[in-house]
Amino acid sequence: MSYVLGIDGGGSKTVCVLMDDSCQVLGRGEAGPSNYQSIGMEASLQSIQSAIHNAVEAAIITNTVNIDAICLGLAGVGRAADIEVVKGLVKELQNDKLSINWALHSANIRICNDALIALVGGIGQPVGLVVAAGTGSIVFGRNHQGDTKRVGGWGYILGDEGSAYKIAIAGMNAALKSYDGREISTSLLEYFKQHLDLESIEDLIEVVYRREWGVKQIAALAPIVDFAAASGDIVANMIIDDAVKELVKATSTVIDALFSVDSALEIVTTGSVWRGRCNIHERFAASLVKKFPEVKVIFPRYEPAYGAGLLALQTTQN
Repeated sequence: MSYVLGIDGGGSKTVCVLMDDSCQVLGRGEAGPSNYQSIGMEASLQSIQSAIHNAVEAAIITNTVNIDAICLGLAGVGRAADIEVVKGLVKELQNDKLSINWALHSANIRICNDALIALVGGIGQPVGLVVAAGTGSIVFGRNHQGDTKRVGGWGYILGDEGSAYKIAIAGMNAALKSYDGREISTSLLEYFKQHLDLESIEDLIEVVYRREWGVKQIAALAPIVDFAAASGDIVANMIIDDAVKELVKATSTVIDALFSVDSALEIVTTGSVWRGRCNIHERFAASLVKKFPEVKVIFPRYEPAYGAGLLALQTTQN
């Protein structure tokens, strides 16, 4: 029997699913990060190999597994040069024949960015939009004609509006302005002090600068703003509202580029920001539906690796 592999490779982990032609997942495996641009090709290859082996072992298939197609959705892969690099990685994968019979050719190897597999996995088909708001943010869409549009994804310095990082930065900024007396009082000041065990909010300088906190550590503070907003803090709610406006603007731009205003389409939301207590998901959906009454905002039906598996299966049907 023939199978396909769907791979979701990111900066923190790699997930692989082994699927048959009925779209059933027979095995799933995880391994370490596989963003080759940050960890290098050798480490990326090892993570992908481990994820594949773990998926095959989980399937408990006694015979040699025949792989007829593969799709790799990898973070940071968008340019033609990136795709060529990953093609070389796939060639290296095929040198590893442990319990696998590779029957791949160029038409059955699909390499794409992680936004596409998040869209396909989240909705279950390759048409619609994905609005990702986690540490960073990006909106990606694809229509029935295969046209795509991306908005955002420019990183924490140049963009990432509506992301956990930007929400956290805005929260700390508001707390410090409140402390200075430049802005109205906010409970964010005390919440940051309690969460970080600070004697004074001035100690944020030591935490953020002297400990050399990175993007992920700062983004992890976004739930403080979310909690304050859910508790009724006016300033925190203004920050959340600003995040919603930015995400709606980005989403509207993609819809306008790919679909008509009255198109019935689904928009899948992924990332940590949407799991907050302050109803940011509901706020976003309500605001978007006012402009596009036929859209439906959903949480993911399946994981991105499953989306990669569906795209791999699609190559076998062409």
